[in-house]
Amino acid sequence: MLLPIPIQKIPVQEIPVHHNIQLFMKREDLVHPQISGNKYWKLFFNINQYVALNPAKPYIITFGGAFSNHIAAVSAVGSLAGIPTLGIIRGEELQEKWRENPTLVFAKRNGMNLKFVTRTEYRHKEKLAAFLQQEFPEALIIPEGGTNEDAVAGIKMMLDEHTKDFDYLCTAVGTGGTVAGISKYCGEGQHVIGFKVVKDDALDNRISELTPRKNISLIDSAFGGYGKIKDENIRFINDFKKHYGIPLEPVYTGKMMQKVFDLIENGYFPENSKVLCFHTGGLQGIEGANLLLEKQNRSLII
Repeated sequence: MLLPIPIQKIPVQEIPVHHNIQLFMKREDLVHPQISGNKYWKLFFNINQYVALNPAKPYIITFGGAFSNHIAAVSAVGSLAGIPTLGIIRGEELQEKWRENPTLVFAKRNGMNLKFVTRTEYRHKEKLAAFLQQEFPEALIIPEGGTNEDAVAGIKMMLDEHTKDFDYLCTAVGTGGTVAGISKYCGEGQHVIGFKVVKDDALDNRISELTPRKNISLIDSAFGGYGKIKDENIRFINDFKKHYGIPLEPVYTGKMMQKVFDLIENGYFPENSKVLCFHTGGLQGIEGANLLLEKQNRSLII
């Protein structure tokens, strides 16, 4: 098994808040130093089942943007397993500028080949994936964000006897695989809240295809759009780390936790509710975010 089940339990940390709400965070960001958070579990079955097939010419191909946590994670898996990897990267303008991007530099250091495509080509990545499967018949092709049925099954590993004690289970939502997995495998009576950090009209249907249960509420948490970072987001992330000692990144967990605090202040959760938020990792993205913020002469994430 290339990606093992960690021997150590993932810590669950209490975050003291008012309004008679018990708030906790499950630190999935600590599951692995390079394959962090939900990415580890979304890749768990995809990678382990593929390695078990013992392909003669193993190759892992996937898709992502310039600062993709998924691209970083797959490159780390390839390095760990000694399997060649290919990342299809959105944005042909990055062809000459990838050395300025910490995520892509990390991926290259792990041996990942990078192919830069136009945004138009990227929008039709399913066709591109089919073409690549013909060219590399033994390759494992993982969709953007790692979201597929095997990924949803892997998210089940984030749930255990301790997570059953909570009334609400919260996660950031990008491609929908994590929230679908939590929904599909959580206990009866638990309600799942997905904090949407991307404006994607197809997201609701995609989630419905991955889980049969109707226990999810989706809440807009984009704060202006996917990858957009407002000054209020930076202030919240820095204050959160100062008070609770937990680092957050600005695309997923930072926006989720800021919205959770807003919901608590506005009485969204009934008194005496127990709320669990999943830290889905992605802290590697802070370096890239700070490079952009520095160019804009703005405050940095500490």
